[in-house]
Amino acid sequence: MANLQTFERTEYQQVKADLHRKILDRLDLEKLGRSTGDSAREEVLVLIRNSVNSEVVPLSFAERERLSREILDEIFGLGPLEPLLKDHTISDILVNRFDKIYIERAGKLELMTGLSFKDNQHLMQIIERIVSRVGRRVDESSPMVDARLPDGSRVNAIIPPLALDGACLSIRRFGRDPVTARNMIENHTLTEAMLELLSTMVKGKLNMLISGGTGAGKTTLLNVLSGYIPNVERIVTIEDAAELQLKQEHVVRLETRAPNIEGKGAVRQRQLVINSLRMRPDRIVVGEVRGEEAFDMLQAMNTGHEGSLTTVHANSVRDALARIENMVSMANLNIPERAVRHQIASAIHAVVQVARLSDGTRKVISISEVTGMDSESITMQDVFTFERRAIDENGKVRGTFRATGFRPLFADRLATYGARLRPALFESKTEI
Repeated sequence: MANLQTFERTEYQQVKADLHRKILDRLDLEKLGRSTGDSAREEVLVLIRNSVNSEVVPLSFAERERLSREILDEIFGLGPLEPLLKDHTISDILVNRFDKIYIERAGKLELMTGLSFKDNQHLMQIIERIVSRVGRRVDESSPMVDARLPDGSRVNAIIPPLALDGACLSIRRFGRDPVTARNMIENHTLTEAMLELLSTMVKGKLNMLISGGTGAGKTTLLNVLSGYIPNVERIVTIEDAAELQLKQEHVVRLETRAPNIEGKGAVRQRQLVINSLRMRPDRIVVGEVRGEEAFDMLQAMNTGHEGSLTTVHANSVRDALARIENMVSMANLNIPERAVRHQIASAIHAVVQVARLSDGTRKVISISEVTGMDSESITMQDVFTFERRAIDENGKVRGTFRATGFRPLFADRLATYGARLRPALFESKTEI
């Protein structure tokens, strides 16, 4: 009997599609909807196995079982992506087109051979299933969409006519167990001294900006640092696609809304930031500032909502502040550049730069204090830096986390909150 390697993929996909259609015709969908998740899956799996075994196809028992599981995933899950979603070592799933799926594992990209969707329509069905669960839509009039999976993973989809080779799907995953501060120290993302400084800054209500490139770990660090916000404070989170995992009791989560089919009803981040100011927050946490809402975020930081946190895409701390300045200008308020910079300098106390290095590891490469204005420029001072030395024989980046010896000006402010910084923090040095 021929095995799956000699059984043409197109024929295999056609058999699976035909069986899928036959099984859907037999299912009592109304009864299925009243069943619990596990009992429904078991009931359908028995039906699928019986249907597969009744088909005259050149497949072994193991291959028939695999086919049964794949059809079950088509009915209840995300089709070919289900085995990838169950693999907790995979951090990103990238579907460039229906027959080309990449994953990221341990910071490295891999092409998944032997795994694909049947065709572009099959991929579109899975995308529509994902976005419909969170009340969003994707079609030719709205060909880009952000969504999330039940486990909090971030999803982006873009379809033709914008995607020339067919629909494209990107899934940025969260681990099964959220990354903790201890994990970050064990992974050499930062040091004990750096974490002590950052946690004290959060407890002492300093406004912080976390900067970094795509996949650098900005949201992961934001989640870890938000854990140091006292449980008695009221926190309002604002995101395009909800992914923050705050553990405090008093959290209000807000999420933007895409326009409806008539192009109306959109709610942007700026509107949510403005509305959050009326909700009596102690702290505002914005998942990422991307546009004109940066102005309202600065206003909030400057008007009593101390200890607010946000992230921004940028390659350096200096670029991060320049991006904030550019985003404020998108609000078309005709504010002089010097006034905008003064607002930034007074609102943001520190910028934390994170990066994903060439070996796939993520590092906090600098913690910098915003010290004020010097003529027309914002002045900054590094408190901690990561100095790269070399790449070893295994391709791992080696370097040193080093305190610059500079005692930040905000240390006195922290002391008024009862959060004192040990002098030894600013003398620490850790080699990896």
